[in-house]
Amino acid sequence: MSENCGMQIESGVSLKPYNTFSLPAVARTLVRVASDADVRRVADHPQLGRAPKFVLGGGSNIILTRDMPQLVLKVEVRGMRLVEERADAWIVEAGAGEGWHQFVAFTLAHGWPGLENLALIPGTVGAAPVQNIGAYGVELQDRFESLDAVDLVTGRSVTLHAPGCAFGYRDSIFKHALAGRSVITRVRFRLPRPWQPVLGYLELERKRAETGIDAPDAQQVFDWVCAIRRAKLPDPAKIGNAGSFFKNPIVTPEQCRDIIGRDPEIVHYPMPDGSVKLAAGWMIDACGWKGKSVGQAGVYEKQALVLVNRGSATGSEVMLLAQAIRESVYGRFGIRLESEPVVV
Repeated sequence: MSENCGMQIESGVSLKPYNTFSLPAVARTLVRVASDADVRRVADHPQLGRAPKFVLGGGSNIILTRDMPQLVLKVEVRGMRLVEERADAWIVEAGAGEGWHQFVAFTLAHGWPGLENLALIPGTVGAAPVQNIGAYGVELQDRFESLDAVDLVTGRSVTLHAPGCAFGYRDSIFKHALAGRSVITRVRFRLPRPWQPVLGYLELERKRAETGIDAPDAQQVFDWVCAIRRAKLPDPAKIGNAGSFFKNPIVTPEQCRDIIGRDPEIVHYPMPDGSVKLAAGWMIDACGWKGKSVGQAGVYEKQALVLVNRGSATGSEVMLLAQAIRESVYGRFGIRLESEPVVV
């Protein structure tokens, strides 16, 4: 390890503890960044400034298939606070290195609801806009105010609002034009007042029926979401995984009718724009993949949308399994599944 102008530069770092799938990979060089100034030091550094870079948050949305020759920037910016209290919203900010679920719990504990449907999603606050995370009827872009990022080429800080982030379904500009070029350091959220629960999803409606609570408060919705996720998703601390591995495909009503004609049971959700979202997990399960494995990579027994590390899986085993699943889903349904995690 060497120090340069207050910057910690580490060599030959195992990334196994830093990715939730617990896949083996080594970073040739790793730098921890805890502030905008740290990112600027990297940008200005005579050697590091020119090196290709990979930005690492909580490692919950990556599949590492090899060692990393790039400079790995481990984002560790901390801090959570209320920025502004308006008549129509609370504006709350968190450092990019804060744990996402811990931040959701923090907002609720302080009486600023609105993120409860996104509880228990693994990863960091800084990674959340990259993926435009979403669950149970709420996407990050629905609660987004702005973010601060530092350009790795110029070292300049910039504030981006929603249009500049080019949010899409599990997508943003940080996966494309700004990938490896920009480091998110802080994110601000707009939590609307008065608070309204979002309960459109079947599993939340079931919880409402089971408990007899017709008008749940935000803490109740948070508890329901946590219970639902824990029942079907493995804890990365116990079983390596990256959460949902495949995106739920969006199809036209005509495509959906065609599939229903062949598979009347298929789980599907009408979208506001008239398109239809299909449940990828249901299709994978229908193809018989639940509980199956390729090497040490497997399909989780309780939720076919989740691939897991059964002990000592490699990234290539995970990708072989994913490809086999894609082929069988395409063969049966004519639908091409896309991966959610970034493959490195």
